[in-house]
Amino acid sequence: MPRKIANLSVLDSDLAARHKALRPSAERSSPEIDRDFDTLMRDGYVIIEGVLDRDTLSDIRSRITPLLDKTGRNTFEGARTQRVYDVFSKTRVLDHLADHPRILGLMDKLFLPNYLISQAQIINILPGEAPQLLHADDSFYKVPRPRPPLGAATIWAIDGFTEDNGATVVIPGSHAWGQDRRGRWEDAIPAVMPAGSVLFFLGTTWHGGGENRSDKPRLAVTCQYCEAYLRQQENFLLELSREVVRELSPELRSLIGYSIMPPFMGMVDGKHPLRLLEEE
Repeated sequence: MPRKIANLSVLDSDLAARHKALRPSAERSSPEIDRDFDTLMRDGYVIIEGVLDRDTLSDIRSRITPLLDKTGRNTFEGARTQRVYDVFSKTRVLDHLADHPRILGLMDKLFLPNYLISQAQIINILPGEAPQLLHADDSFYKVPRPRPPLGAATIWAIDGFTEDNGATVVIPGSHAWGQDRRGRWEDAIPAVMPAGSVLFFLGTTWHGGGENRSDKPRLAVTCQYCEAYLRQQENFLLELSREVVRELSPELRSLIGYSIMPPFMGMVDGKHPLRLLEEE
């Protein structure tokens, strides 16, 4: 075992250039990201408008709509909400949302290097859907609150979010609550935003899907992230074949788990997991 760890140390150094994308990066640093981060830490969430243009939205919508063939299996998923899991096996059109520089710039400031993506979903709330149970996304990590967030999430508005069509609701300031306080609907506000915007919130922020009282669906994509030393919700290493992984950007490969939490968490037979892609 010491020999493998020694080899791994060399491997990690050898592959460092491929992982600089998920370490704090000047390319992902800007006054806009600094302002977004200040709002995020104050309120527990931030809305960033105008990230995706009309052509990009049209392309995403046309390529993910055929995947919408199942509704939720319980009240939390939603009886009138269509959900698509394992999205990276099914389409490449959402990759640039998961590893978007504006989002990774916030993640660089929030978590340790080589953080992970925890899950990705397509969510389409249909007319007549009831409001979702309010919750905090990283509550399954059994660390008492108040505490720093262990997860964070994006919700990308492929359709515009309105007060009537099921906009996600958030409770400002709830990220700082203790263990004994729970979210109430009377404290929640809808995250109204035009199509092409993204809602970014902390894993400790109370939120939920809204009631769709309109006559049209509300299409969105969500990506959730976590610290590198925590278990992901979605097991990407079983879902994605090596052929699919080779198609991903270096950033997204690292996010799904082809990365190392120093000194050696995530190793495969004492080697950096990227070696798996080179051995075949």
